[in-house]
Amino acid sequence: MERHRENPIITPEMVKPSNPDYRVRGAFNPGAIAYGDEIILLLRVAEDCPAQRGKVAVPIARIEDGMGRPEVLEVRLSDPDVRLKDTRGVVYRGIDYLSTMSHLRLARSRDGVHFEVEPEPFLFPSDPSEIFGIVDARITRIGDTFYINYSGVSPDGWATALATTHDFRTVQRRGILFPPQNNDASFFPEKIGGRYCALHRPNNSGFGKPSIWHAASPDLLHWGDHRCVLRPRETTWEEQKIGGGAPSIKTQAGWLQIYHAKGTGQRYSLFTALLALEDPSRVLKQSDEPFLKPEEPYETDGFFPNIVFSNGLVCRPDGSVLLYYGACDGCTALALTSTDELLRTLQ
Repeated sequence: MERHRENPIITPEMVKPSNPDYRVRGAFNPGAIAYGDEIILLLRVAEDCPAQRGKVAVPIARIEDGMGRPEVLEVRLSDPDVRLKDTRGVVYRGIDYLSTMSHLRLARSRDGVHFEVEPEPFLFPSDPSEIFGIVDARITRIGDTFYINYSGVSPDGWATALATTHDFRTVQRRGILFPPQNNDASFFPEKIGGRYCALHRPNNSGFGKPSIWHAASPDLLHWGDHRCVLRPRETTWEEQKIGGGAPSIKTQAGWLQIYHAKGTGQRYSLFTALLALEDPSRVLKQSDEPFLKPEEPYETDGFFPNIVFSNGLVCRPDGSVLLYYGACDGCTALALTSTDELLRTLQ
């Protein structure tokens, strides 16, 4: 595992705001895919609104006729209907608003390192289930269709939704797959035992802790046969929760999954797990230590410190892997490795 010498490869300064009154605070947690002679990232772009003295301003999605438009809600702090919650949000007239709102933005590259970020959102909140933003895409190619799993955030929680594209120019929304509270969903790139399979992460709020689940489907829209496959271990790395990352890589040994773990001190790190080829709900091996953890300044100091989080990678025909990851919920970085090296972490 080698961090690229030009890290971070994408920073907020490289991204045009979706509204002139917005400020880009983060460009991170990208989904990734090889498409033609390009590598495409689908970035999570988080924006906020600078406010004048004595006022508070938050980004909002104005939704009309199934289309979302980025706007600003600005009110005076002296307004009796305003209540500040913390740095993450404000309540106005009994309605919650977040201080930042995310959408998904395309970035394109010929070499996998130097990216040009498109000036407009690729997916912007356009439904009440996404009113607080859409985040953390995973991209899976099945046939000639690219399936984009992402999480929509709203006052009802976060839910896993699906969009599809054939050309990364036009996109079709397919709606919610797993209702609140659920995220970290990714599809396997082929049918297994005659069914489509996925990993997802329901949010345990009673017994247990947030864990990785497996589900199956006849058509990629209707899901059942849910099974918990990986639970957080009682270690300083995993003691709070775990969640799946990019779509699993098919190897001769099994399906290789890179997942994230949240542990002591809100620290996020990356682990590997190996799932059975014929039944990916069965775990064969799991790494004991993280293969990537916050160490570099851009991973330890930022908007939310001590975070490395990956939901996108590109596996090349020679077995080399470009692992894209978000750091501190602020920027995008790149690690270089291979399927062989990742499999060795399981020994």
